[in-house]
Amino acid sequence: MKLPIVAYGHPVLRKVGENIENNYPKLKELIANMFETMYAANGVGLAAPQIGLAINLFIVDCNPFAEDEPNLKGFKKVFINPIIEDETGEKWDFNEGCLSIPNIREDVSRYPKIEVTYYNENWELQHEFFDGLAARVIQHEYDHIIGKLFTDKINPLRKTLIRGKLIDITNGLVKADYKMKFVGHKKKR
Repeated sequence: MKLPIVAYGHPVLRKVGENIENNYPKLKELIANMFETMYAANGVGLAAPQIGLAINLFIVDCNPFAEDEPNLKGFKKVFINPIIEDETGEKWDFNEGCLSIPNIREDVSRYPKIEVTYYNENWELQHEFFDGLAARVIQHEYDHIIGKLFTDKINPLRKTLIRGKLIDITNGLVKADYKMKFVGHKKKR
């Protein structure tokens, strides 16, 4: 089932997520719905806060980047209660977007290598190292579960320049190709 994606300005996007237990209600169904929602919106990652749940869960599918990084072919993962243990290397810029912030893309500087401990969808504890675009996508989604957005990491001048667009998104004055949930009560234009 496709779920509405929570838009910029919604308070759940600023909450720090809570860890969940392996008996979390309908977890397999939730994960399946998140993948369906992400694919319908042409995303490569989706975090639980983006569908209104302040829990430590996100999904990624980096297959769209396999042309640039062949090792990403088939790279599809579920991260439950993740912890980024370490971030290393010289930060690099990449133009990022976010399903909760439609039609805005900005350069964001992130570390090229990360070390992550998490549970997968079968509640098996994982400890892995990621690099390149996979590391970037994971860091972006991880930010969501700690109440941060990519717009928090951009140049202050750039953020000032897009302020009006962010306010429009909060008020529902944006067009997206997927269902969204807005804080404001104005009609979509």
